[in-house]
Amino acid sequence: MQSFENVHIEDVPVEEAWARLSKDESAVLIDVRTRAEWTFVGLPDLSGIGKRVLTVEWQTYPESDVNAGFAERLTQALDAAGATKDTELLFICRSGARSRMAAEAMTRAGFRQCRNVADGFEGPLDADRHRGQVAGWKAAGLAWVQG
Repeated sequence: MQSFENVHIEDVPVEEAWARLSKDESAVLIDVRTRAEWTFVGLPDLSGIGKRVLTVEWQTYPESDVNAGFAERLTQALDAAGATKDTELLFICRSGARSRMAAEAMTRAGFRQCRNVADGFEGPLDADRHRGQVAGWKAAGLAWVQG
């Protein structure tokens, strides 16, 4: 039976997430944004460290419904990538909210090292209401590609 109590998820700054991905060959970055975001906003680029980002939507686009098959689909992708229940999983979204929920779901599914990438890919809005300038993967100057 699954447990639905709150679980503690560690927030990891983007620079630290990059360092962990670089140092631990088994660590995995999982982008839980929508297909539209991957295509039009971009994706983290891990090719420089010989990795690729796993992409599984937490919410469907355009409905924004939580993806009922998320945990099952991600578990299959992780199995195919050779990950285990002890592999460090780093979850990223636009600003850190969906990725936290995804990390909690995978912790409940039995994965023991789920982390949330703080500030996500684009971070919070700046004074001009733009993302990607204040904090997050892009603002930190980490590698990314246009989808």
